[in-house]
Amino acid sequence: MELKLKDKVAIVTGASKGIGASIAKHLAKEGAKVVVNYSSSKEGAENTVNEIKKEGGNAVAIQANVAKHDDIKNLFKETNKAFGKVDILINNAGLYEFVPLEQITSEHFHKLFDLNVLGLLLTTQEAVKHFGDKGGSIINISSVASTAGLPRSSVYSATKASVDAITKTLGKELGSRKIRVNSINPGMVETEGTVSQGISEGDFKKNTESQTPLGRIGKPNDIAPAVVFLCSEDASWITGETLFISGGYR
Repeated sequence: MELKLKDKVAIVTGASKGIGASIAKHLAKEGAKVVVNYSSSKEGAENTVNEIKKEGGNAVAIQANVAKHDDIKNLFKETNKAFGKVDILINNAGLYEFVPLEQITSEHFHKLFDLNVLGLLLTTQEAVKHFGDKGGSIINISSVASTAGLPRSSVYSATKASVDAITKTLGKELGSRKIRVNSINPGMVETEGTVSQGISEGDFKKNTESQTPLGRIGKPNDIAPAVVFLCSEDASWITGETLFISGGYR
């Protein structure tokens, strides 16, 4: 069977763990050369690269804080050094912090928007410069929070609603350049982040699962195959879409 992403080069931001790491591994299994981007967790990124290489794939770890424009430029410079081109960008890097209205500060607002929205836009801007005449594919990792109206998530939800709006807008704006832009909106997924914050267990998890038609929270491997599909030629007539992968939770 022919690999869906043979000879493609993909950058996955925030790929040292969780959903990003799973996406990187799935892209590599389908033949893509993968840049595993990380901001601070070098060990996690190198672990992801090593797992890909053990399976016969090709990957490198490149450090960059994609909330910083100079880091973004260097990420693409180093990608070109390693693989010579870019075909796919997965905007996965992001922060989530839930706080009640009374605790929202300018610092909280800008920390989330600088990475989740501005960082995504600037990384996309740089990717478009590097895509060739054949175009490319951009996948934004959004969240069910963009529409669910979760309490205590005003700022986080606003960043993800922005991601959905950007996806739809750039799908139209970049289509003539053969660049497709789609987003995936996961529900609650068990990752290192949710475990460390204690929200993948207890009442929050139980409440979420009780409202989820398929009866469980997700795992990173529930998300990654859809990313492969949207990057592949199987999705060549799909752009500007948001795909909810949430077990039916809304």
